[in-house]
Amino acid sequence: MPLLEPKPEALRPGTARTPSHDRVPDRMAHGTPEPLRSELVALLGADRVLWKISDLVRYASDASPYRFLPEVVVVPEDIDDISAILSYAHGKGREVVFRAAGTSLNGQAQGEDILVDVRRHWTGIEVLDGGARARIGPGTTVMRANAALARHGRLLSPDPASAIACTVGGVVANNASGMTAGTTRNAYRTLASLTFVLPSGTVVDTADPAADELLAHAEPRLCEGLLALRAEIEADPGLTARVRAKYEIKNTNGYRLDAFLDGSTPVEILRGLMVGSEGTFGFISEVVFDTLPLDRRVSSALLFFPSLSAAAAAVPRFTEAGAIAVELMDGNTLRASVSVQGVPADWATLPKETTALLVEFRAPDEAGQEAYERAADEVVAGLELVAPALSITNEFTRDAATVSGYWKARKAFVTAVGGSRPAGTTLITEDFAVPPARLAEACRALLELQAEHGFDAAVAGHAAHGNLHFLLAFDAAKSSDVDRYAAFMDAFCRLVVDRFDGSLKAEHATGRNIAPFLELEWGPKATELMWRTKQVIDPDGVLAPRIVLDRDPKAHLRGLKTIPKVEAVADPCIECGFCEPTCPSEDLTTTPRQRIVLRREMMRQSDGAPVEAGLLDAYGYDAVDTCAGDSTCKLACPVGIDTGAMMQGFRRRRHSPREERIAALTAKNFKAVEAGARLAVAAADRIRDRAGDRLLESVTGLARKAVRPDLVPEWLPEIPGAAARKLPRTSRPGAHAVYYPACVNRIFGGPGPRREPSLAEAVVAVSARAGKPVWIPDDVAGTCCATIWHSKGYDEGNTVMANRMVEAAWGWTAGGRLPLVVDASSCTLGIAHEVVPYLTEDNQELHRELTVVDSLVWAADELLPELTVVRRTGSAVLHPTCSMEHLGDVGHLRRVAEACADEVVVPDDAGCCAFAGDRGMLHKELTASATAKEAAEVNRRAYDVYLSANRMCEIGMDRATGHRYRSVLMELERATRP
Repeated sequence: MPLLEPKPEALRPGTARTPSHDRVPDRMAHGTPEPLRSELVALLGADRVLWKISDLVRYASDASPYRFLPEVVVVPEDIDDISAILSYAHGKGREVVFRAAGTSLNGQAQGEDILVDVRRHWTGIEVLDGGARARIGPGTTVMRANAALARHGRLLSPDPASAIACTVGGVVANNASGMTAGTTRNAYRTLASLTFVLPSGTVVDTADPAADELLAHAEPRLCEGLLALRAEIEADPGLTARVRAKYEIKNTNGYRLDAFLDGSTPVEILRGLMVGSEGTFGFISEVVFDTLPLDRRVSSALLFFPSLSAAAAAVPRFTEAGAIAVELMDGNTLRASVSVQGVPADWATLPKETTALLVEFRAPDEAGQEAYERAADEVVAGLELVAPALSITNEFTRDAATVSGYWKARKAFVTAVGGSRPAGTTLITEDFAVPPARLAEACRALLELQAEHGFDAAVAGHAAHGNLHFLLAFDAAKSSDVDRYAAFMDAFCRLVVDRFDGSLKAEHATGRNIAPFLELEWGPKATELMWRTKQVIDPDGVLAPRIVLDRDPKAHLRGLKTIPKVEAVADPCIECGFCEPTCPSEDLTTTPRQRIVLRREMMRQSDGAPVEAGLLDAYGYDAVDTCAGDSTCKLACPVGIDTGAMMQGFRRRRHSPREERIAALTAKNFKAVEAGARLAVAAADRIRDRAGDRLLESVTGLARKAVRPDLVPEWLPEIPGAAARKLPRTSRPGAHAVYYPACVNRIFGGPGPRREPSLAEAVVAVSARAGKPVWIPDDVAGTCCATIWHSKGYDEGNTVMANRMVEAAWGWTAGGRLPLVVDASSCTLGIAHEVVPYLTEDNQELHRELTVVDSLVWAADELLPELTVVRRTGSAVLHPTCSMEHLGDVGHLRRVAEACADEVVVPDDAGCCAFAGDRGMLHKELTASATAKEAAEVNRRAYDVYLSANRMCEIGMDRATGHRYRSVLMELERATRP
């Protein structure tokens, strides 16, 4: 063991705990039992079987109120793996559940036996017919698919609020629809074809002209059974009429019995049945969608009404005017959404009765947009709107940023309201549909029922389609609360069915919560047909038992998860999973949601329990060490949970007093450390010239083993040589800004030959060329943005450097009269924002007087208008860094690049490279995993230049792609050089 390896006990929860009734039992402390583990390893390979207790726990939770621990998690790479898993399950009498993003709200992605992760190796999109269709892997997120289609002016029709994270496979399996899809644009109606694997292992491609012939040969009993069921339904006029009537409004409860009416052959019937089957009929391995035009002329308004009923009554008028979306948000939803960045703070004081409608019109051209706006104005003129807060305008707008803010608030319904729930409570998310004409009546009835059962719930929904969503919070650890919830569900289901003849599930699919009420809605005849359909397709009951069909009347009360209190920064988490696609370690170790899920399980355990010990053993590397600390999870989380900050806190807890003292000394003596680092890089560069990289790799590798991998960086061949010892000479008189070269650019040189201008020389030259010269202070050496200490959780060192930096910057800028231009985006973020909590009160005052400007913003806003481009390159590919995302500077990166290149491309799969200062040298496997998709996309073609604006991120992308990335400022200097 390395000398300075931290003890796992440092991360043990320090609070007194009473073991929870739903804790993972001690018998599972060693993970997957034998012989299940060894048999699956032999079948699939060790790298495709996740068996540790930490693996099982992190996959046990999803966005639902349920929690079921799988016996094992497998990660198949292709259809052969899927077939092997299904064959094994048949032979051993085991059960299989498929899981993609885990954003389902009713436990569809949870299993108690073999859980199959079908996200990791199942991504990709192929645009067909100029965008009219798209072939998509089931693990591809809706947002990623739409990003590829947008270039062709197209998009997918389903648009769930979870599009940032939910996958196409999950959308089809649940028949998810969203804001605009309704009953005519959902997955069932816009699906061109499917490829799927039946429980038997038979693969069906519905687009194959010979599909029915092949299926009849492989599965004759299945084909006979499906056709017999079809004939039985068609022979019953009353049942046929009932089935058709059920789908006149949104309905995802139970199986799509109309598939028997819409399809005439077994393959056509199966194609319809697979939609909304929630993984109980087979695995969807590929989807081909018919796409829709992306109408880019958008007019939206957020209109406020005095009551929910008043808002509901206005809905039909907007739908008749042609609105593509009419979304409802009640007072509780509006007030809770203030936790979402950008939502006006004065919404927090809105009267409880206030309700808003988000109304949107989309048109292909100006004439269409103007016509819609005239129709909208006529509707608004006849409404009695209210403005109980100063920020409310009740006006239609075309401003993209304003419209985006409206949708951000609406899409955060579940997470924002859930995040504001009382600590320790479980969140239930339900949706139902009624005939749209009865929406107002249904709203009133729902509110009365919630009050009757003691719930102060939040209501939102797709009002244009009669589809309402509501949230309930209760303590699953208290039997009285569970009983109250059970009584409400009984009354709610009867209300929807008996009074409104509505759908108990409009778009979230049946799931575990509504399965016991399926027969209440559909009646015994139709429900029995669903059971028989399951028997025909999956006679051994291998796939996803108890998720759609369950005869236990209390099944919805089984597996409700408790929510123990964890660290304050993460406690509001509802485990929605929106953070996961942005996380650099998603495909390597854990995600932000999983880091929180694991922590909660520790809190369910008694102190020193075997399961807690197993979780702690894995948590150091899986959660803490391989967190890039970039906080992109905070950007994706609707309520801004920063799991990266939590991991930095855990790093702090693992530090020994000696480590803290050394870190503080490093900060206090950073001028000498900086000079020493530059000399070390120069020496290493000379060794590399004479002996190659292997010697340096061996020496650092031995040091890492002896000391600790998380403390000693590994030598990488992509590490550049040393920067020049002296910075460019500049003059303070006449300077338009103070230029602060980041310490990383004072230590490491540029990517190209030494004769090329350095980044500092480029910034100085291009600023002077634009008539806005900059000044580099003589005493920048020894200063730093403090991110080195901040990212590692060294508080004392962070405090030392943060205060030194601000004091120096205040002096350099003459008390803030000049802007401070910083040439690394992560350093800009550090100086502008991250240092603030560590400053003294006096220095916080100084900081408020500073104007910290990223070099991208300086170049785009101040220099470009004054520069003449004399040479352009052909194509440029960009790597926006996570710091640019935090700062909102990605657009500036593109603007500067577009001034220099004829074609500028930002990869659809661009994300955090996870190099994170030196983390890519401490854990190179993290950067390799984080950049894999982006690198593959970049390397599909050649570009003339590869650009970013952060030296360490550029090194990370060099390593990932094999191409030399450099600062866009260096390219701007070249493009404008006389």
